[in-house]
Amino acid sequence: MSQTMRAVEITEHGGPDVLKIAERPMPQPGVGEVVIKVAYAGVNRPDALQRAGAYAPPPTASDLPGLEASGQIAAVGPGVTEWAEGDEVCALLPGGGYAEYVLTPAAHCLPIPEGMGLKEAACLPETYFTVWSNVFSRGRLQAGERFLVHGGSSGIGTTAIQLANVFGARVFATAGSDEKCAACLELGAERAINYRDEDFVDVLRAEGGANLILDMVGGPYIPRNIKALADDGRLVQIAFLSGPKVELNFAQIMTRRLTVTGSTLRPQSDLAKARIAAELHERVWPMLDSGRIAPVMDSEFPLEMAAAAHSRMESSGHIGKIVLKVD
Repeated sequence: MSQTMRAVEITEHGGPDVLKIAERPMPQPGVGEVVIKVAYAGVNRPDALQRAGAYAPPPTASDLPGLEASGQIAAVGPGVTEWAEGDEVCALLPGGGYAEYVLTPAAHCLPIPEGMGLKEAACLPETYFTVWSNVFSRGRLQAGERFLVHGGSSGIGTTAIQLANVFGARVFATAGSDEKCAACLELGAERAINYRDEDFVDVLRAEGGANLILDMVGGPYIPRNIKALADDGRLVQIAFLSGPKVELNFAQIMTRRLTVTGSTLRPQSDLAKARIAAELHERVWPMLDSGRIAPVMDSEFPLEMAAAAHSRMESSGHIGKIVLKVD
């Protein structure tokens, strides 16, 4: 086996054009780790934030972008019993997915769902780990509740709509065009709100308020989210595309018994991520196996066109997930 591999480096902080192909040493598995020969790597907003210098990788993680991938196990480290060389998996990664080979804890790998290709499976880990941990574990979404997700046509949004719908919630979504709203309805939203034409606060208040809101916009959306919540409602914040700072009257949180929470996935411990993986395998993977839910695919780019993939994502014209074809 070669001692080096092709990978996409962030040569400096900046726009998509700072992503360049480079040679890197092959990763070697440590205790409890596996090396995956990457077939496809998912492209996600945190990759673009890291590229821009706004989201530093954890100290022990690869400096290469890429937080999810699919492929074949190429090597297993000491203590790994659940996977063997040649097994096909998709995996949540600490970083390094934009490469021919990547290292990750064995416990963060999941089997390829039945009947699903490696391309589609590469889109599962980052979004499914994020949605499951925030909407169901942290947000405690229950059947029959009113759930609002912003950015309904994004990778996170398309996943959240399907999962909330299949677990029996009433799903509302915001998106920025009629085409994107139509995609949200097709995935199981009962109401898709084009935020250019309608105010989501008015729509949700007319329904009695949202029991749970999943937001990645932040900024001016935060006080509007608070208004859109029902009494005892929960707001879960997972990103700040419009900024993290805002003036907010906390009296309404107190008088209406609201909960404001949030999380990021990448800095969590390996054990925490392994627990999420185990819950997904038990609760969600059977639905993927049966085809009740599936990732929504936007586009595919070769590894050497990572810059074009980032441009596509940052244009916000996409519906669903973008992948890099590596193998």
